[in-house]
Amino acid sequence: MIGYVMLGTSDLDKSGAFYDALLKTVNASRVMEVPDYFIAWAKEKDQPSIAVTLPFNKEAQHPGNGNMTGIHVETPEQVKCFYEKAISLGASCEGKPGFRPEGETAGFYAGYFRDLDGNKLNAFCIVPPTTQD
Repeated sequence: MIGYVMLGTSDLDKSGAFYDALLKTVNASRVMEVPDYFIAWAKEKDQPSIAVTLPFNKEAQHPGNGNMTGIHVETPEQVKCFYEKAISLGASCEGKPGFRPEGETAGFYAGYFRDLDGNKLNAFCIVPPTTQD
């Protein structure tokens, strides 16, 4: 079970403002902060969290190749809202919201983007197949 995910940043204030606005769309807020080090957000203090941090080793931040953080939401509409908010805040598109694989009408629905530091994230939900009567 994941307790938290930390993403590197080169500008804690800028990244903090980005995630304050973005994570508000899923009712998450700051739950922990150490000035000039990291900020963490969650829905509740005892729930899994996402954090941004200046690298502990004081070396330059860079996104991990192959790393991605998925943010679970309930509906395709919430995926779209989260993705669109990220893009409006300066994130770059890595894949517009839709089913994966493309052409499906149920299953994995996600929108992919990179934050201001190049970290790859997505918002996703699982859409069950509809039943025909």
